[in-house]
Amino acid sequence: MRPLDWAVLFIALAGIVLYGVWKGRRTRDLEDFLVADRRQPWHRVALSIMATQASAVTFLATPGQAFADGMRFVQVYLGLPVAMVILSATAVGLYHRLKVYTAYEYLEGRFDLKTRTLAALLFLALRGLSTGVSLYAPSLILSAVMGWDIRVVIFIIGGAVMLYASLGGARAVDNTNFLQFLIIMGGMFVAFFTIVRLLPADVSFLEATRVAGKLGRLNAVDFSFDVKNQYNFWSGLVGGCFLALAYFGTDQSQVQRYLSGGSAAQSRLGLLFNGLVKVPMQFFILFLGAMVFAFYQFTQPPVFFNPVQLEQARAGAHGAQFRALEDTYAAAFAEKQQAARAYVGALRANDTAAAATASRQLQSAQDKANGVRAGAVEIIKEFDAKPNDTNYVFLSFVTRYMPAGLVGLVLAAVFFASMSSTASEWSALASTTVVDIQRRLLMPGASERFYFISSKLATVFWGLFAIAFAQYAGQLGSLVEAVNRLGSLFYGTLLGIFLLGFYFKRVGGTAAFAGALAGEAAVLYCFFRTPLAFLWYNVVGAAVVVLTALLVNAFIKQNRGR
Repeated sequence: MRPLDWAVLFIALAGIVLYGVWKGRRTRDLEDFLVADRRQPWHRVALSIMATQASAVTFLATPGQAFADGMRFVQVYLGLPVAMVILSATAVGLYHRLKVYTAYEYLEGRFDLKTRTLAALLFLALRGLSTGVSLYAPSLILSAVMGWDIRVVIFIIGGAVMLYASLGGARAVDNTNFLQFLIIMGGMFVAFFTIVRLLPADVSFLEATRVAGKLGRLNAVDFSFDVKNQYNFWSGLVGGCFLALAYFGTDQSQVQRYLSGGSAAQSRLGLLFNGLVKVPMQFFILFLGAMVFAFYQFTQPPVFFNPVQLEQARAGAHGAQFRALEDTYAAAFAEKQQAARAYVGALRANDTAAAATASRQLQSAQDKANGVRAGAVEIIKEFDAKPNDTNYVFLSFVTRYMPAGLVGLVLAAVFFASMSSTASEWSALASTTVVDIQRRLLMPGASERFYFISSKLATVFWGLFAIAFAQYAGQLGSLVEAVNRLGSLFYGTLLGIFLLGFYFKRVGGTAAFAGALAGEAAVLYCFFRTPLAFLWYNVVGAAVVVLTALLVNAFIKQNRGR
């Protein structure tokens, strides 16, 4: 990175931390710390919700996902707009009417204390682990760019977030999320237009997209039905809807965002705006990755995008063989570039036969290049049993090809994405720890001042926990998949509990508790013992919770009637 990039990055990071501390300076009590005194307007609620969901994993790993696998990941979000409508009509009004601090407070009134506690513990396990992944992503960037030990970088970034999140609470989090999200999207648009500008002068934007499409990178929607397929229309619409219902309706990191709304109407507008914008936004970020792929059809990419492992392979015991593979990969790329240009030329000439011939040559050259890359990956396995460079694709492009100043801006945008989601998650973890565990179970009856201070300390605790877990996040493969997989292990169960509360009024606490245990057991069985795609875990978990609870409830009533 050049001096201007460092200046932009550090000024942006220091500025957002100081802004968060300043915005949270007047936080004086528990309600202000946990739900920003319930006064946020809808547009701040909306962007805070989106900033919480769109972590650095979204902006770092998602373009790499499209580069490697096309745009079919967008189908994960197809059910989200439906979920936003359902939640706006049900959960939002209920939570606002009850004036709860957390979603799990509702469960005690509806069921009993053990069901509330189980749901809170499931959330703490889920969010405590996934926030470490969200923290790892930007640390990956800085360690690769600066050559620093990633553990040190994780601690530095986590400490910066911890500072304003622990001092200012939800008010600081919501205000920084709003500003951060605007900068994040600005940085992504800058990156997109830079890619278009860097395409060869004799290749238009439309022609580049057609090359990417011909090689399978614009395959956004797949209507085939296969429960083993992670990404298709049906898993996205059904499984994605269940995932979104669970995430936005039962995950405190999101519920806390709209609990801070000035009214139920303000919160509903925030959720509905998210439902309207999220799918196009995700499509754009994936398309950004497809355009990086198109760019690398005319400019040679490295054989592997992880710079650390690339250098290890070059210097390792099989270094000579690896360097030979790099030369072979360069030759394969030259063949592929020639085929891509021939395909573009045929398109311009409107020569269908020539385009078909060039298309076959292009696919053949792509297969050849992939074969050479696979050989290089085998050598890299000497250092990592499961090498994956998906998370480095966008980073590599930004640092190699973007102009001075813009590199710092895009990196700052990715950092802001991590800071916004991480701050929201730590705030939510703190509120659940204090409200649902400490105040209700461990130390009931203490003063509001005591719980206020405890909330600050809990934020610090969960920050340190996330920093510790982030040390291992690199072993989880594609980060964007890792986050969704972790969520799917718990969300179905949580959703099932809340569905019972909302729609099955005759089901009692014991039945709901038994259903939750059965639902979580079913999800874990699917994870360890079946090839079922992870989005379906949410459907399985929720369905097993509801069905088991109904059976147990009927059994209890039958015994009472005897």
